[in-house]
Amino acid sequence: MAPRWKSGDGRRRLLLLLCCSLLAFPCHCQVTNVSHRSDQGIHSFVGTYGINYGRIADNLPAPEDVVRLLKLARIRNVKIYDAEHKVLDAFRGSGLNLVVAIPNEFLKDMAANPSKAMDWLNENVQPYYPATRIVGITVGNEVLGGGDAGLAEALVGAVANVHDALRMLRLDRRIELSTPHSEGVFANSYPPSACVFRDDLMVYLRPLLDFFSKTGAPFYVNAYPFLAYMSDPSHIDINYALFKPNAGIVDPKTGLHYDNMFEAQLDAAYFALEAAGYPGMEVRVAETGWASAGDATEAGAGLANAITYNRNLRKRLFLRKGTPYRPGRVAKAYIFALFNENLKPGPTTERHYGLFKPDGSVSINIGLKGLVPSSAPPPPSSPMALFKDQMA
Repeated sequence: MAPRWKSGDGRRRLLLLLCCSLLAFPCHCQVTNVSHRSDQGIHSFVGTYGINYGRIADNLPAPEDVVRLLKLARIRNVKIYDAEHKVLDAFRGSGLNLVVAIPNEFLKDMAANPSKAMDWLNENVQPYYPATRIVGITVGNEVLGGGDAGLAEALVGAVANVHDALRMLRLDRRIELSTPHSEGVFANSYPPSACVFRDDLMVYLRPLLDFFSKTGAPFYVNAYPFLAYMSDPSHIDINYALFKPNAGIVDPKTGLHYDNMFEAQLDAAYFALEAAGYPGMEVRVAETGWASAGDATEAGAGLANAITYNRNLRKRLFLRKGTPYRPGRVAKAYIFALFNENLKPGPTTERHYGLFKPDGSVSINIGLKGLVPSSAPPPPSSPMALFKDQMA
């Protein structure tokens, strides 16, 4: 059994975005022998909507029931935070796209010893692929900007060794390799056109971005308008964070108008990539969501706002359109999260991001079907016709 990885670790780093930079350590790792992905490579994401299946709880349905729930909800893209074998077995033959993960605690050993990467693949991928449709592997989660320079340096070496192991197994063109980042990798993000990466992190980001630009993998970012609003509710219009009608903002440099924070966060990442020399790289959201309950100090948390954000985000993603700055790049996102997770540490919000309750009933009602009938209040306005194109 693979160790359980704390899903969403470090999301609150967004609140530390403007803190002092950590000391950069030289990185001597290089990603070599990169396989360039052709247009015929694996499609790691179907449509525009996916979900994170975290399991830091002691009351969740069996993985086989989770697969049934995902099919009822018509969600085809799923991301987990480890490579739990019971989950991999349950997804076998399901046809669902599954992204598995190498937790942070494995990175240093994997960077120091290439055989560790091969051992991990032989244990967690080879016995299941392709019957279990493993379309991606995330190496670490929110490593950069977290204050651990040793782990940051190990990330580059771990990515290199996992890629080499995939190449030796002839899976490098079939399984996408990536690593999700927090907003903490940016020196600033407002206005979007001013966004750049932190100088002290470029020693690690440069080889990673070089690698991903060659393989065709997206830049994955965890983007939470909720956390941004919670950090500064007196200066951020909650309607702007919730996709509700509002005046929006105009980027003074580009003149582009933004009527929601989600698109502004995506474009901020696009501007940072362009400034770093990677204008063609896609940005994809690895996590986004809104907590349905929280402590008194957690502004904006609550069921009504969670319903509104998740409903409007889903409608936005199903439009299959880009952002103001990248209109040709269709926005794609993994929602956080599938379930409320009762064992997650931290404030109340950490345990209340789930669209579903542990019994499989609906927690945040946006029109999805659960395993059992739900008493959750209906979405304010959610004609099912809005969601019929999810499987297209």
